[in-house]
Amino acid sequence: MGLTFATWASRIPDIKTTMQLSEADLGTVLFAIPFGQLFMMPFSGKLANKYGSHRTVVFGITFYIISMVVLGLGTERWHLLLALFFFGMFSNLTNISVNTQGIYTEGLFKRTIMSSFHGAWSAAGFTGALIGLGMMALKLKPLYHFAIVGAVLLLVILFNYKYLVKAKSPEPAAKKKGFTKPNSALLWFGVIGFCCMVSEGIMFDWSGVYFKDVVKAPGPLVILGYTSFMVMMATGRFLGDRVIRKVGRKRVLQISGCLISIGMFTAVAFPYILTSALAFMLVGIGVSTIVPTVYSIAGKTPGVSPSIALTTVSSVSFLGFMIGPPVIGYIAEASSLRASFAIIGIFGFFITFLVSRVKAFQE
Repeated sequence: MGLTFATWASRIPDIKTTMQLSEADLGTVLFAIPFGQLFMMPFSGKLANKYGSHRTVVFGITFYIISMVVLGLGTERWHLLLALFFFGMFSNLTNISVNTQGIYTEGLFKRTIMSSFHGAWSAAGFTGALIGLGMMALKLKPLYHFAIVGAVLLLVILFNYKYLVKAKSPEPAAKKKGFTKPNSALLWFGVIGFCCMVSEGIMFDWSGVYFKDVVKAPGPLVILGYTSFMVMMATGRFLGDRVIRKVGRKRVLQISGCLISIGMFTAVAFPYILTSALAFMLVGIGVSTIVPTVYSIAGKTPGVSPSIALTTVSSVSFLGFMIGPPVIGYIAEASSLRASFAIIGIFGFFITFLVSRVKAFQE
Protein backbone atom coordinates (compact mmCIF):
# COMPACT_ATOMS: atom_id res chain seq x y z
CA MET A 1 0.00 0.00 0.00
CA GLY A 2 2.82 2.39 0.86
CA LEU A 3 4.68 1.73 -2.37
CA THR A 4 1.51 2.23 -4.41
CA PHE A 5 0.84 5.63 -2.89
CA ALA A 6 4.49 6.73 -3.03
CA THR A 7 4.72 5.76 -6.70
CA TRP A 8 1.84 8.11 -7.50
CA ALA A 9 3.09 10.87 -5.17
CA SER A 10 6.61 10.83 -6.63
CA ARG A 11 5.27 11.77 -10.08
CA ILE A 12 2.80 14.49 -9.05
CA PRO A 13 5.18 17.34 -10.04
CA ASP A 14 5.67 15.73 -13.48
CA ILE A 15 1.96 15.19 -14.03
CA LYS A 16 1.26 18.77 -12.89
CA THR A 17 3.74 20.08 -15.46
CA THR A 18 2.66 17.75 -18.28
CA MET A 19 -1.02 18.64 -17.89
CA GLN A 20 -0.16 22.32 -17.33
CA LEU A 21 -2.01 22.50 -14.02
CA SER A 22 -1.83 25.54 -11.76
CA GLU A 23 -1.79 25.15 -7.95
CA ALA A 24 -5.56 25.63 -7.88
CA ASP A 25 -6.04 23.19 -10.78
CA LEU A 26 -3.98 20.56 -8.97
CA GLY A 27 -5.99 21.20 -5.81
CA THR A 28 -9.22 20.61 -7.71
CA VAL A 29 -7.93 17.38 -9.27
CA LEU A 30 -6.75 16.09 -5.88
CA PHE A 31 -10.28 16.53 -4.51
CA ALA A 32 -11.23 13.39 -6.46
CA ILE A 33 -9.34 11.28 -3.91
CA PRO A 34 -11.36 12.40 -0.84
CA PHE A 35 -14.58 11.99 -2.81
CA GLY A 36 -13.61 8.39 -3.50
CA GLN A 37 -12.64 7.95 0.16
CA LEU A 38 -15.94 9.41 1.40
CA PHE A 39 -17.93 7.26 -1.01
CA MET A 40 -16.30 4.08 0.30
CA MET A 41 -16.16 4.94 4.01
CA PRO A 42 -19.69 3.72 4.91
CA PHE A 43 -18.95 0.32 3.37
CA SER A 44 -15.30 -0.48 4.21
CA GLY A 45 -15.77 -1.42 7.87
CA LYS A 46 -18.95 -3.37 7.19
CA LEU A 47 -17.33 -5.35 4.37
CA ALA A 48 -14.28 -6.18 6.48
CA ASN A 49 -16.55 -7.10 9.38
CA LYS A 50 -18.75 -9.37 7.26
CA TYR A 51 -16.28 -11.07 4.93
CA GLY A 52 -13.10 -10.85 6.98
CA SER A 53 -10.31 -8.32 6.58
CA HIS A 54 -8.02 -11.02 5.16
CA ARG A 55 -10.30 -11.14 2.11
CA THR A 56 -11.15 -7.44 1.74
CA VAL A 57 -7.51 -6.36 2.03
CA VAL A 58 -6.54 -8.55 -0.96
CA PHE A 59 -9.46 -7.24 -3.02
CA GLY A 60 -8.79 -3.64 -2.01
CA ILE A 61 -5.04 -3.58 -2.58
CA THR A 62 -5.33 -5.33 -5.95
CA PHE A 63 -7.68 -2.68 -7.33
CA TYR A 64 -5.72 0.08 -5.58
CA ILE A 65 -2.69 -0.98 -7.64
CA ILE A 66 -4.74 -1.23 -10.84
CA SER A 67 -6.09 2.29 -10.20
CA MET A 68 -2.51 3.56 -9.83
CA VAL A 69 -1.57 2.14 -13.23
CA VAL A 70 -4.68 3.68 -14.82
CA LEU A 71 -3.53 7.09 -13.52
CA GLY A 72 -0.69 6.92 -16.03
CA LEU A 73 -3.12 6.52 -18.94
CA GLY A 74 -4.80 9.89 -18.46
CA THR A 75 -4.43 12.47 -21.22
CA GLU A 76 -7.29 14.74 -20.18
CA ARG A 77 -8.07 16.28 -16.82
CA TRP A 78 -11.31 14.31 -16.47
CA HIS A 79 -9.37 11.06 -17.00
CA LEU A 80 -7.19 11.95 -14.01
CA LEU A 81 -10.22 12.91 -11.91
CA LEU A 82 -11.98 9.60 -12.58
CA ALA A 83 -8.89 7.50 -11.91
CA LEU A 84 -8.18 9.37 -8.65
CA PHE A 85 -11.77 8.77 -7.52
CA PHE A 86 -11.28 4.99 -7.76
CA PHE A 87 -7.78 5.38 -6.31
CA GLY A 88 -9.41 6.97 -3.25
CA MET A 89 -12.13 4.32 -3.02
CA PHE A 90 -9.79 1.35 -2.94
CA SER A 91 -7.34 3.21 -0.73
CA ASN A 92 -10.03 3.48 1.94
CA LEU A 93 -11.04 -0.19 1.71
CA THR A 94 -7.39 -1.25 1.89
CA ASN A 95 -6.65 1.10 4.79
CA ILE A 96 -9.46 -0.22 6.99
CA SER A 97 -8.73 -3.84 6.12
CA VAL A 98 -4.94 -3.72 6.59
CA ASN A 99 -5.21 -1.86 9.91
CA THR A 100 -7.79 -4.39 11.12
CA GLN A 101 -5.23 -7.07 10.26
CA GLY A 102 -2.73 -5.04 12.28
CA ILE A 103 -5.00 -5.02 15.33
CA TYR A 104 -5.43 -8.82 15.17
CA THR A 105 -1.70 -9.39 14.72
CA GLU A 106 -0.82 -7.01 17.55
CA GLY A 107 -3.12 -9.09 19.77
CA LEU A 108 -1.02 -12.18 19.04
CA PHE A 109 2.12 -10.47 20.38
CA LYS A 110 0.47 -8.99 23.53
CA ARG A 111 2.43 -5.75 23.17
CA THR A 112 2.42 -2.55 21.11
CA ILE A 113 3.73 -3.15 17.59
CA MET A 114 1.29 -1.14 15.45
CA SER A 115 3.83 1.63 14.89
CA SER A 116 6.19 -0.87 13.24
CA PHE A 117 3.47 -1.86 10.76
CA HIS A 118 3.04 1.79 9.79
CA GLY A 119 6.82 1.96 9.63
CA ALA A 120 6.68 -0.63 6.86
CA TRP A 121 4.27 1.66 5.00
CA SER A 122 6.70 4.56 5.41
CA ALA A 123 9.71 2.47 4.38
CA ALA A 124 7.82 1.52 1.24
CA GLY A 125 7.08 5.21 0.72
CA PHE A 126 10.78 6.01 0.90
CA THR A 127 11.52 3.15 -1.50
CA GLY A 128 8.88 4.52 -3.85
CA ALA A 129 10.53 7.93 -3.75
CA LEU A 130 13.90 6.43 -4.71
CA ILE A 131 12.32 4.39 -7.50
CA GLY A 132 10.57 7.55 -8.70
CA LEU A 133 13.90 9.38 -8.72
CA GLY A 134 15.42 6.60 -10.82
CA MET A 135 12.49 6.54 -13.23
CA MET A 136 12.72 10.29 -13.72
CA ALA A 137 16.47 10.02 -14.32
CA LEU A 138 15.71 7.42 -17.01
CA LYS A 139 13.06 9.80 -18.41
CA LEU A 140 10.40 7.09 -18.24
CA LYS A 141 6.82 8.29 -18.57
CA PRO A 142 4.57 7.87 -15.48
CA LEU A 143 2.57 5.12 -17.26
CA TYR A 144 5.62 2.86 -17.70
CA HIS A 145 6.78 3.68 -14.17
CA PHE A 146 3.37 2.80 -12.70
CA ALA A 147 3.04 -0.38 -14.77
CA ILE A 148 6.44 -1.74 -13.71
CA VAL A 149 5.78 -1.10 -10.01
CA GLY A 150 2.23 -2.43 -10.31
CA ALA A 151 3.38 -5.73 -11.85
CA VAL A 152 5.89 -6.29 -9.04
CA LEU A 153 3.31 -5.51 -6.36
CA LEU A 154 0.74 -7.90 -7.80
CA LEU A 155 3.36 -10.65 -7.56
CA VAL A 156 4.01 -9.70 -3.92
CA ILE A 157 0.30 -10.12 -3.17
CA LEU A 158 0.10 -13.42 -5.03
CA PHE A 159 2.89 -14.99 -2.97
CA ASN A 160 2.02 -13.49 0.43
CA TYR A 161 -1.77 -13.27 0.88
CA LYS A 162 -1.79 -16.74 2.50
CA TYR A 163 0.02 -15.35 5.56
CA LEU A 164 -2.79 -12.96 6.53
CA VAL A 165 -4.68 -13.49 9.81
CA LYS A 166 -7.91 -15.30 8.90
CA ALA A 167 -10.26 -13.74 11.42
CA LYS A 168 -13.67 -12.13 11.28
CA SER A 169 -14.88 -9.47 13.68
CA PRO A 170 -17.60 -10.76 16.03
CA GLU A 171 -21.09 -9.53 15.32
CA PRO A 172 -22.58 -7.27 18.01
CA ALA A 173 -24.89 -9.03 20.44
CA ALA A 174 -27.79 -6.76 19.58
CA LYS A 175 -28.22 -4.33 16.74
CA LYS A 176 -29.78 -1.01 17.65
CA LYS A 177 -32.26 0.55 15.28
CA GLY A 178 -32.09 4.15 14.20
CA PHE A 179 -29.29 6.60 14.88
CA THR A 180 -26.63 5.52 17.34
CA LYS A 181 -24.37 8.16 18.85
CA PRO A 182 -20.74 7.46 17.92
CA ASN A 183 -18.33 6.63 20.73
CA SER A 184 -16.99 10.01 21.92
CA ALA A 185 -13.47 8.66 22.51
CA LEU A 186 -13.31 7.42 18.92
CA LEU A 187 -14.38 10.83 17.65
CA TRP A 188 -11.60 12.55 19.61
CA PHE A 189 -9.10 10.02 18.26
CA GLY A 190 -10.38 10.94 14.81
CA VAL A 191 -9.83 14.67 15.44
CA ILE A 192 -6.24 14.03 16.57
CA GLY A 193 -5.72 11.87 13.48
CA PHE A 194 -7.26 14.62 11.34
CA CYS A 195 -4.73 17.19 12.56
CA CYS A 196 -1.86 14.78 11.91
CA MET A 197 -3.07 13.67 8.49
CA VAL A 198 -3.50 17.24 7.28
CA SER A 199 0.25 17.59 7.78
CA GLU A 200 0.96 14.15 6.27
CA GLY A 201 -1.22 14.82 3.26
CA ILE A 202 0.46 18.06 2.24
CA MET A 203 3.90 16.49 2.68
CA PHE A 204 2.94 13.67 0.33
CA ASP A 205 1.25 15.81 -2.30
CA TRP A 206 2.96 19.19 -1.98
CA SER A 207 6.51 18.64 -0.71
CA GLY A 208 7.79 18.06 -4.25
CA VAL A 209 5.97 21.15 -5.52
CA TYR A 210 7.30 23.18 -2.56
CA PHE A 211 10.88 22.20 -3.35
CA LYS A 212 10.38 22.96 -7.02
CA ASP A 213 8.50 26.28 -6.81
CA VAL A 214 9.57 27.78 -3.45
CA VAL A 215 12.95 26.24 -2.62
CA LYS A 216 13.90 26.27 -6.34
CA ALA A 217 15.69 22.92 -6.03
CA PRO A 218 17.41 21.95 -9.30
CA GLY A 219 16.40 18.90 -11.36
CA PRO A 220 15.92 15.61 -9.47
CA LEU A 221 16.52 17.38 -6.12
CA VAL A 222 12.85 18.39 -6.15
CA ILE A 223 12.17 14.99 -4.56
CA LEU A 224 14.60 15.67 -1.67
CA GLY A 225 11.91 17.17 0.57
CA TYR A 226 9.59 14.19 0.15
CA THR A 227 12.47 11.76 0.64
CA SER A 228 13.68 13.54 3.80
CA PHE A 229 10.18 13.40 5.23
CA MET A 230 9.68 9.72 4.38
CA VAL A 231 13.05 8.62 5.78
CA MET A 232 12.40 10.19 9.18
CA MET A 233 8.77 9.08 9.31
CA ALA A 234 9.85 5.48 8.67
CA THR A 235 12.64 5.74 11.26
CA GLY A 236 10.28 7.23 13.84
CA ARG A 237 7.74 4.46 13.30
CA PHE A 238 10.23 1.62 13.59
CA LEU A 239 11.56 3.10 16.84
CA GLY A 240 8.17 4.37 18.00
CA ASP A 241 6.91 1.25 19.82
CA ARG A 242 10.08 1.05 21.90
CA VAL A 243 9.98 4.76 22.78
CA ILE A 244 6.28 4.61 23.68
CA ARG A 245 6.86 1.69 26.04
CA LYS A 246 9.57 3.69 27.85
CA VAL A 247 8.16 7.23 27.77
CA GLY A 248 4.42 6.69 27.43
CA ARG A 249 1.88 7.48 24.70
CA LYS A 250 0.89 10.88 26.07
CA ARG A 251 4.41 12.33 26.25
CA VAL A 252 5.42 10.97 22.85
CA LEU A 253 2.34 12.39 21.12
CA GLN A 254 2.72 15.79 22.81
CA ILE A 255 6.32 16.07 21.59
CA SER A 256 5.27 14.84 18.15
CA GLY A 257 2.72 17.63 17.77
CA CYS A 258 5.34 20.26 18.64
CA LEU A 259 7.81 18.80 16.11
CA ILE A 260 5.24 19.05 13.32
CA SER A 261 4.69 22.75 13.99
CA ILE A 262 8.39 23.56 14.42
CA GLY A 263 9.23 21.76 11.17
CA MET A 264 6.52 23.51 9.16
CA PHE A 265 7.43 26.96 10.47
CA THR A 266 11.14 26.35 9.84
CA ALA A 267 10.51 25.41 6.19
CA VAL A 268 8.44 28.57 5.77
CA ALA A 269 10.95 30.89 7.48
CA PHE A 270 14.04 29.42 5.76
CA PRO A 271 13.06 28.16 2.27
CA TYR A 272 16.48 26.82 1.29
CA ILE A 273 17.46 23.28 0.27
CA LEU A 274 19.30 22.29 3.47
CA THR A 275 17.02 24.00 5.99
CA SER A 276 13.84 22.83 4.27
CA ALA A 277 15.11 19.25 4.08
CA LEU A 278 15.93 19.32 7.83
CA ALA A 279 12.54 20.92 8.54
CA PHE A 280 10.71 18.20 6.63
CA MET A 281 12.67 15.63 8.64
CA LEU A 282 11.22 17.14 11.84
CA VAL A 283 7.73 16.90 10.37
CA GLY A 284 8.41 13.26 9.47
CA ILE A 285 9.43 12.42 13.04
CA GLY A 286 6.42 14.34 14.33
CA VAL A 287 3.77 12.51 12.33
CA SER A 288 5.42 9.08 12.66
CA THR A 289 3.76 7.73 15.82
CA ILE A 290 0.47 9.65 16.02
CA VAL A 291 -1.77 7.67 13.66
CA PRO A 292 -0.43 4.19 14.62
CA THR A 293 -0.96 4.99 18.31
CA VAL A 294 -4.47 6.32 17.74
CA TYR A 295 -5.40 3.29 15.62
CA SER A 296 -3.95 0.87 18.17
CA ILE A 297 -6.00 2.34 21.03
CA ALA A 298 -9.16 2.68 18.94
CA GLY A 299 -9.00 -0.93 17.74
CA LYS A 300 -9.22 -2.12 21.35
CA THR A 301 -12.30 -0.06 22.28
CA PRO A 302 -14.63 -2.26 24.41
CA GLY A 303 -17.85 -3.31 22.69
CA VAL A 304 -16.76 -2.18 19.21
CA SER A 305 -15.25 -4.47 16.56
CA PRO A 306 -11.79 -3.36 15.33
CA SER A 307 -12.94 -2.75 11.74
CA ILE A 308 -15.89 -0.58 12.82
CA ALA A 309 -13.78 1.35 15.36
CA LEU A 310 -11.11 2.02 12.72
CA THR A 311 -13.78 3.12 10.24
CA THR A 312 -15.08 5.67 12.76
CA VAL A 313 -11.62 7.05 13.49
CA SER A 314 -10.39 7.03 9.89
CA SER A 315 -13.65 8.60 8.65
CA VAL A 316 -12.67 11.72 10.59
CA SER A 317 -8.88 11.56 10.35
CA PHE A 318 -8.63 10.76 6.64
CA LEU A 319 -10.64 13.87 5.84
CA GLY A 320 -7.51 15.74 6.89
CA PHE A 321 -5.30 13.55 4.73
CA MET A 322 -7.44 14.01 1.65
CA ILE A 323 -9.03 17.44 2.03
CA GLY A 324 -5.86 19.17 3.28
CA PRO A 325 -3.84 18.93 0.01
CA PRO A 326 -6.59 20.35 -2.24
CA VAL A 327 -7.27 23.20 0.19
CA ILE A 328 -3.55 23.99 0.20
CA GLY A 329 -3.81 24.53 -3.55
CA TYR A 330 -6.54 27.13 -3.15
CA ILE A 331 -4.73 28.94 -0.33
CA ALA A 332 -1.53 28.96 -2.40
CA GLU A 333 -3.39 30.38 -5.38
CA ALA A 334 -4.90 33.13 -3.22
CA SER A 335 -1.66 34.02 -1.40
CA SER A 336 1.41 31.78 -1.59
CA LEU A 337 2.54 28.22 -0.95
CA ARG A 338 4.66 29.40 1.98
CA ALA A 339 1.61 30.98 3.61
CA SER A 340 -0.39 27.77 3.21
CA PHE A 341 2.38 25.72 4.87
CA ALA A 342 2.46 28.21 7.75
CA ILE A 343 -1.27 27.74 8.32
CA ILE A 344 -0.88 23.96 8.43
CA GLY A 345 1.89 24.38 11.01
CA ILE A 346 -0.72 25.39 13.60
CA PHE A 347 -2.24 21.89 13.59
CA GLY A 348 0.80 20.37 15.32
CA PHE A 349 0.33 22.51 18.43
CA PHE A 350 -3.38 21.65 18.35
CA ILE A 351 -2.45 17.93 18.54
CA THR A 352 -0.35 18.60 21.66
CA PHE A 353 -3.29 20.42 23.25
CA LEU A 354 -5.80 17.66 22.43
CA VAL A 355 -3.58 14.86 23.71
CA SER A 356 -3.30 16.72 27.01
CA ARG A 357 -7.11 16.87 27.27
CA VAL A 358 -8.34 13.45 26.03
CA LYS A 359 -8.81 11.02 28.95
CA ALA A 360 -7.57 7.96 27.04
CA PHE A 361 -4.06 9.40 27.06
CA GLN A 362 -3.97 10.21 30.76
CA GLU A 363 -1.39 8.03 32.54
